[in-house]
Amino acid sequence: MKIPVLYEDNHLLVVVKPPNLLSQGDATGDLDLLTLMKGFLKDKYEKPGNVYLGLVHRLDRPVGGVMVFAKTSKAAGRLSEQIRERKFGRGYLAVVEGHPEPLSGTLRNFLLKDQQKNLVKAVRPGTAGAQEARLDYEVVDMNRFHSLVRIKLVTGRSHQIRVQMAEHGHPLVGDKRYGPKTNERQQIALWAERISFAHPTTKEELKFIAAPPKSKPWTEFRSFF
Repeated sequence: MKIPVLYEDNHLLVVVKPPNLLSQGDATGDLDLLTLMKGFLKDKYEKPGNVYLGLVHRLDRPVGGVMVFAKTSKAAGRLSEQIRERKFGRGYLAVVEGHPEPLSGTLRNFLLKDQQKNLVKAVRPGTAGAQEARLDYEVVDMNRFHSLVRIKLVTGRSHQIRVQMAEHGHPLVGDKRYGPKTNERQQIALWAERISFAHPTTKEELKFIAAPPKSKPWTEFRSFF
């Protein structure tokens, strides 16, 4: 599997994750992006033994888009610190059911994850174990049934975008877990469009962008693409 590489230096590796590929290995034993990129570096530089590559953030298996890996433990630590301090920018594109009103705004919920079922639900503030989730959204295009929405994460909770958009009446197209079960073959319409952060050593501000696939439902919005 050929993975597009957007950027590489001694500290970072920025790639585009294909949809339906694990970010890292799990109990399924299926192929994952972290293992693939370790193999890529091992072959490229003919390295003996194990290759270090730090996973600092994840995308859900069905979601594709931009991801950064750390090639040193120092870079991994500094990127993780930026994520904790909310200095690591993450922007997404989503196609949702219907037409959100207003056309832009902030969504705030408290989310609780069922670890056994790997399901997240919105709960009342103060619920034991719940975490606050916030995102900013803007509708950038729409057609008769769907809207193309640009989303900026303020917090980074598990399944956050999927749950919050569904909770507010506009589930993601193709979301078999939190959306309507209308088309089992439809790919979830969520794409990690951009990330931004300070380089872990030079402190230079970096931004990386990748467009979603030229397939439905993205191609329903030709005026945008």
